[in-house]
Amino acid sequence: MEVRVAKTAGFCFGVKRAVDRVYQLAEEADQPICTLGPVIHNETVVEDLEKKGVRVLSGYEELEQVKDGIVVIRSHGVGKSVYEKIAAKGLKCVDVTCPFVLKIHRIVEKESSQGRDILICGDGSHPEVKGICGWCRQGANVVSDRAGLEDFMGRSHEKICVVAQTTFNYNKFKDLVEILAKKSYDSIILNTICDATEKRQREAQAIAGGADVMLVIGGRQSSNTQKLYEICKEECKNTYYIQTLVDLDSEMFRSSSCVGITAGASTPNKIIEEVHKHVRNHVRTEL
Repeated sequence: MEVRVAKTAGFCFGVKRAVDRVYQLAEEADQPICTLGPVIHNETVVEDLEKKGVRVLSGYEELEQVKDGIVVIRSHGVGKSVYEKIAAKGLKCVDVTCPFVLKIHRIVEKESSQGRDILICGDGSHPEVKGICGWCRQGANVVSDRAGLEDFMGRSHEKICVVAQTTFNYNKFKDLVEILAKKSYDSIILNTICDATEKRQREAQAIAGGADVMLVIGGRQSSNTQKLYEICKEECKNTYYIQTLVDLDSEMFRSSSCVGITAGASTPNKIIEEVHKHVRNHVRTEL
């Protein structure tokens, strides 16, 4: 049996940068540390940081109760008003927002101030998208599929600016842009899906296309991992979404000639290696 592991699997630049910084703070800081939401969507990492004293705020309401210390803005980013609230409370802010997300903030702030309606291709409930919305002067429109886009186009718009959540499905974004092109909007369309996401999705699709079984590793709340699962499932019906080795059942890949493995941007290399090792050991046992 062949085992193929995606080269792009695991922490992306933005996530690694954020996680490394919070671990550094946990080791060096002499004051309380909290993060606005989990620093990444991976329970293993978040639990380890909590053991080191890093508190996770479940919502902005809890920020009101913070009296002192360091507030970490995670890689997903936040809206402008959150920065203002942290400053007003006199708290120290450590901003580890992904640079690709920060770029989108600057785009929508500029274009919305010039009167363009902002259209975000993404998941409206995801913290990254909520943060992007928080930089739009007149609010924003969020769509994740054709139905949502048709609803947007059914309303009056003249000038629009289109961006995408950094982890949005690249193929879906292309499809939505093609539909938009049929309308005579004065439009600015920017593909803001990060390069790492595109490469990860394309590699996962290619591996899944030649695999009997595909394993996608990542946290259940991880948007980019969910997108990987959707893409792989289209190519390989025997695609399984697992969080850690505990979720892996050898029956998933018994009698398979090729098993593919990929992982979301919030998945530590340790977990990927554990899964890979388990599958390889199973191969030796079978032989």
